[in-house]
Amino acid sequence: MQKLMGLVRRCVEDYRMIENGDRIAVGVSGGKDSLALLVLLAGLRKYVPFHLEAVTIDMGLGMDYSGIEALCRHWEVPYTIVRTQIGPILFDHRKEKNPCSMCAKMRRGALNQAILDKGLNKLALGHHYDDAVETFLLSLLFEGRISCFQPVTDLDRTGIIQIRPMLYIHEKTVDNFARRMDLPVIANRCPVDKTTKREEVKALLFDLSKTYPDLKERIFGAMQRYPLPAWEPQGRYKRPKDTQDEGISD
Repeated sequence: MQKLMGLVRRCVEDYRMIENGDRIAVGVSGGKDSLALLVLLAGLRKYVPFHLEAVTIDMGLGMDYSGIEALCRHWEVPYTIVRTQIGPILFDHRKEKNPCSMCAKMRRGALNQAILDKGLNKLALGHHYDDAVETFLLSLLFEGRISCFQPVTDLDRTGIIQIRPMLYIHEKTVDNFARRMDLPVIANRCPVDKTTKREEVKALLFDLSKTYPDLKERIFGAMQRYPLPAWEPQGRYKRPKDTQDEGISD
């Protein structure tokens, strides 16, 4: 817990993500990433004064969020579930063959509106180190451009600022943390889960890393040194090493 909070705090400082008095929402999907972020930010409040809430966009796929409700009560984080019919609309009515882009837009729209309604000014998303590397390769391989989401994104139309405090934490570390903390992870009921281009890139990186063990670290470092827009750290310029959990591995 303390080690990962340290990585989150370093990322927050490097990209100046959180200021005193911020009102921050965590977008909680029920997956391990967003739940880990929720717990880590809840703990970080001891060191940085800010208001934290959790918001879930219910896709209408019959998922049970009672475990997340209990987790939020434990960490004293207000929790809101926004009920939608995004899932049935995409899969039953429209029968979308490639629904991911439209789904993301609909979920993000519902989430942004909920945040505005509650008077919150920042949205924390659970993207981690591996997500950033995969997104970079997705843009390069399938779009022919060098791009990635930004650590901090100012959404001009809404006034909401998106932050990604877990960019210095590897996916395998998040996995182990979720197990050790017994987080109430909900199985994804999306019909197209694990069949996306991102899964193809994840498999490609796994295979390439057998030959080039430092591949992810080199890509992440290149993103910061190049730098991609908004990727140059403003604080301490240190990149996380790709090591197995240092203290929380099985």
